[in-house]
Amino acid sequence: MQSLQVLGGISAAEFFAEYWQKKPLLVKNALPDVKGLLVPDDILELAQEDGITARLLTQQGAQNEQWRVKNSPLNTKDFKKLPPLWTLLVQALDHFSPDIAALWQHFDFIPQWRRDDIMVSYAPKGGSVGRHYDQYDVFLVQAYGKRRWQLGQYCTPDSELIPNQPLRLLPDMDVHFDEILEPGDLLYVPPTLSHYGVAEDNCLTLSFGFRMPDSTQLLDQFTDHLLSKPDTQIPVADLAARSIQSAGEVSPTDLAMLKQQVIQLLENTSYFDEAALSLLTESKYPDSLPENDALTTAELRELLDEGAIIQREPATRLLYRPVDETQLEFWAQGEKLDVPAKLAPVLKRLADGETLNLQSLDLQLTDAEITDQLLTMFCDLYEDAIVMIHIPE
Repeated sequence: MQSLQVLGGISAAEFFAEYWQKKPLLVKNALPDVKGLLVPDDILELAQEDGITARLLTQQGAQNEQWRVKNSPLNTKDFKKLPPLWTLLVQALDHFSPDIAALWQHFDFIPQWRRDDIMVSYAPKGGSVGRHYDQYDVFLVQAYGKRRWQLGQYCTPDSELIPNQPLRLLPDMDVHFDEILEPGDLLYVPPTLSHYGVAEDNCLTLSFGFRMPDSTQLLDQFTDHLLSKPDTQIPVADLAARSIQSAGEVSPTDLAMLKQQVIQLLENTSYFDEAALSLLTESKYPDSLPENDALTTAELRELLDEGAIIQREPATRLLYRPVDETQLEFWAQGEKLDVPAKLAPVLKRLADGETLNLQSLDLQLTDAEITDQLLTMFCDLYEDAIVMIHIPE
């Protein structure tokens, strides 16, 4: 089993068996790549740009007991005359920085479809977002400065919260972990585990979030998908054995029959799989998707000759599923892609996180017809903001 630096030298299998959704894990200097990537001014500037999802949290009152939240759009005025304790949260940082997006590669042992986004938290000394818990898995990585983290008890929907606050804050924690993270350090926090981070100085913390869609989301997507299928727009068949009953009665047999009809629809694997893949590939932040101009195959070939690389657009989820032993079906932005079978292996490499360039594509040795199909596919994917094509600095 391959040991992973990001996990402190243990394997992915050991992590899933011992830590994933079970207990926290602290790894010192887990991601040295993050050092020097960001400084606080970068985040302050980004938070004020159009299309950015950001929140400015402030603590006010005699005992700093009252929290306030200002949602984006933010501007220079919002950062003037701030109280001593405040925190700036910027979502989807990976959608705007290829260098930050590249950090996902350290977590390739977790399926891409579980990824949410990379959020950054900036706070001066003493700033925090309070004692709280999340419903998702998160890897907290210190990128700049230092932050003190305390971990407490596991929580439930019935856990007590501080009333009359704009955030879901816990009144206290049963602290059993108390550590200061420095740049490059990582802390894995399982779902529902209470945690509390306080800036020791001007600091930036990256949060790599991993979510599961909830059941209501899946059902909502599934029913929307069924509405597009003519063969499902048929009244429920009355399969119940008829017996004499009162005119106003809905019998247990009737209800069981209706439930069984719904279960049969859910058991239609094709319909459910399509609905699930559509949901899993929808962009959570569609405003982050770039509006790319059309690109010709000649222009793309010239860019590749100049050293351009092709990679998955960070704001897009590109996923695939096996159809049979030899075929793959690709999905992105909620839609199934039309991909020629001969090109599927190349697109699979992109979906799995690989970065492609002229050498790795080996266009010189490829059949001319396939080369043209490949370049055409990439041009189409670029125009649809599914792939990014750029020349590294």
